[in-house]
Amino acid sequence: MAPAPETDRIEKLLDRMTLAEQVSLMSGEDFWNLPAIERLGIGALRVTDGPNGARGGGSFVDGVRSAAFPTGIALGATWNPELVERIGAALAEETRDKGARVLLGPTINLQRGPLNGRNFECYSEDPVLTAELAVAYVTGLQSRGVAATLKHFAANESEIRRTVNSSDVDERTLRELYLLPFERAVRQAGAWAVMSAYNRVNGIHAADHRWLLTEVLRQDWGFDGVVMSDWFGLHSTVEGAVAGLDLEMPGPPIQRGEKLIAAVENGQVPRDTVRAAARNVLRLLQRTGGLDDLTSRREVENERPATRALIREAAAEAMVLLKNNGALPLPEGVRVAVIGPNARTARIMGGGSAQLNAYRRVSVWDGLAEALGGERLTFAPGCDNHRFQPVLEGKFRCEWFDNQSLSGEPIHIEPVSKIDRMMDAMPDGIDPLRHSCRISGSFTTPEAGRWRFGLHATGRARLSLDGEVVVEAWEGWRRGRTYFEEGCDPVTAERDLAAGQRLGLVFEFATKPTYNLHFHAFQAGAGRVSGAPEIEAAAEIAARADLTLVCVGRSAEWDTEGWDLPDMRLPGAQDALVEAVAARARRVIVLLQTGGPVEMPWLDSVDAVMQAWYPGQEAGDAIADVLTGRRGPGGRLPQSFPARLTDAPTMIGDDSVYPGRDGHVSYAEGLEIGYRHHAARDIAPLFPFGFGLDYTGFEIGAPALETRGNGHVTVRVPVTNIGERPGNEVVQVYVAPAPAPLPRPKFELKGFAKLALAPGEAGIAEIALGPRDFAYFNSTVQRWQIEAGNYELRIGASAQQFSSVINVELNADTWAVDSSRSCPGAWCS
Repeated sequence: MAPAPETDRIEKLLDRMTLAEQVSLMSGEDFWNLPAIERLGIGALRVTDGPNGARGGGSFVDGVRSAAFPTGIALGATWNPELVERIGAALAEETRDKGARVLLGPTINLQRGPLNGRNFECYSEDPVLTAELAVAYVTGLQSRGVAATLKHFAANESEIRRTVNSSDVDERTLRELYLLPFERAVRQAGAWAVMSAYNRVNGIHAADHRWLLTEVLRQDWGFDGVVMSDWFGLHSTVEGAVAGLDLEMPGPPIQRGEKLIAAVENGQVPRDTVRAAARNVLRLLQRTGGLDDLTSRREVENERPATRALIREAAAEAMVLLKNNGALPLPEGVRVAVIGPNARTARIMGGGSAQLNAYRRVSVWDGLAEALGGERLTFAPGCDNHRFQPVLEGKFRCEWFDNQSLSGEPIHIEPVSKIDRMMDAMPDGIDPLRHSCRISGSFTTPEAGRWRFGLHATGRARLSLDGEVVVEAWEGWRRGRTYFEEGCDPVTAERDLAAGQRLGLVFEFATKPTYNLHFHAFQAGAGRVSGAPEIEAAAEIAARADLTLVCVGRSAEWDTEGWDLPDMRLPGAQDALVEAVAARARRVIVLLQTGGPVEMPWLDSVDAVMQAWYPGQEAGDAIADVLTGRRGPGGRLPQSFPARLTDAPTMIGDDSVYPGRDGHVSYAEGLEIGYRHHAARDIAPLFPFGFGLDYTGFEIGAPALETRGNGHVTVRVPVTNIGERPGNEVVQVYVAPAPAPLPRPKFELKGFAKLALAPGEAGIAEIALGPRDFAYFNSTVQRWQIEAGNYELRIGASAQQFSSVINVELNADTWAVDSSRSCPGAWCS
């Protein structure tokens, strides 16, 4: 059979390319772009960070504006693949606006425990829910010609020492849990790109891992796309190339370029390996329409009303009503005290590479004022929830030096409006990795009180007020947990200041050698310290209102790439604030915004709890929609909420399990993460996986079962809305296995269906299961196996609420990992 025309063209291009040109396609030209090969008419390829928006190639926080979508855990809470597919299609338009053809998302690692700083970016603790949403996201994105990038491959479930730690996990656990979403997104959705993780897997860096990148990804699953490194995540020239890593990012190359050419010429890397990698990159260019595109890549702002509406819809559908003693939806004419640090500050996204400059940031206050009228609202912050002090802003002068000692004359002077810089474009003549700068101006206190000043930086830094050094990390700088573990821990100091006091301010920064990620950044801030008087003032305002909404949670400073949370409590004095308000207010609703579970010592003292996550740029309007009943709370928990941190699966052993010891993290819990862990140890969660209330009620009827061949099962479940409002129900099917020679979880989610029903309306939830849904992986014989026997299908509305159980009798069966039958789920043939 003759090759397809597009394949033939790629092969002819490869034939015409020199070794150096092929190697040039195996690394970036700069931070976001691959080089063009103009001699052959081959266009350049631009990528952009995702997954909850397309940031473009500018600053992490101040670049060209983009649409901010709900974060991963919020999309996970929707349990709605159709909605996520629509979001994928909208993200493709956003990506094109930024001149890019590849979006770096979705993030489909699992929520192994509650403290991972990047849990907000992931969909779920469960591989099947994650896989369903990943398939939808990839399908929507690539339907518009933009490549999805599955990340981070694989076993990247913690941010602590992520660039050096080894995730030590057995093959069965990898195959059944951590690899399954990647497998589904490759085999079912045909993902065009994969990003290797920073961490090592069983001692080998993921970017050098031939078993992962070639044997599993390409040979077992048939992947024919591009495998790229995470940024600065490739540590070898020969090993990564031979393992199957196509693309080193970012550029200019560190491990490739001339080093790789030399490795080919001396026989360490076969020429066919380079040709194969170049072929994969050309195929990606072709798939995304960029093979012949030599035009400039301009970034534009293009705010679409339809996208705003979609974000608002998805944000509402993500919200999970955890408790409601009749306080919600808000009654007509109610006077509401809006309390808390997240009330007037819009918490729309997490931190790290997922952040962007959003078109809009609608706060809870703004949304409620629009929905109810501002005259019916009162406000008090009560406390703060800062990890860092608010960034110092003003009219400052920045002097840049081409040395690390602030010596001589500055080679560039510019005005700046804040003391906060991360991966921004550098002035001409300034080496991004070797420079110093001085920012000077003044700071005037808006009110009297005790003020806290703080800084953190990837190099030496100090802040002076009226000539006195107030905070410094200069001679004593130590690498800590900020800026992806390239920066020091925050350094703070406090001063008592009068209102209107004007102080001369000087901030100085000097680079030092980087550790692993080669960039520099700094931030300095100041904030008034709050305490008991502010909490008392909030409680007094709450006492005078008909109802109080307490807006608490975290922010992008806490839920962020590059570090893990210190505990599972609300930061600062927020628990004390909720308790004080609950003691004085008539009715109390707690609105949570976090990237994962938190302890709730005040739960019995409040009337309602709503988890809103980080719902994107339309946050406040979507929250108001749900609080007022314009929309129902459509979400269900994608992650179990333990009652306390010690109940979490990563807390079952010593520090070798979490956060790791001597460079190794032992996945000793095996398959028992999330609800599997709670079931295995009979530990009651605070709220179970899959749980969520609605403003209406549902009756789940008796299921009907259709079988067609061993392991092919369709479950049909009647559902009726028995309340007076429209709402959503998620019918979940868990499989409890027959006895097997290897231990298996008590039950596992294998399928679900979400129904939107009007009052009195009935519908049928149809869930199809396939052989893999009953099988386990036997690593000894390298086969998937079904044991003969009786399997229970547990059907219900959460991992702890089953309305019915039906039995399926199966025969023994087995098949190889690379068989067409080994693809997971009911879509297998």
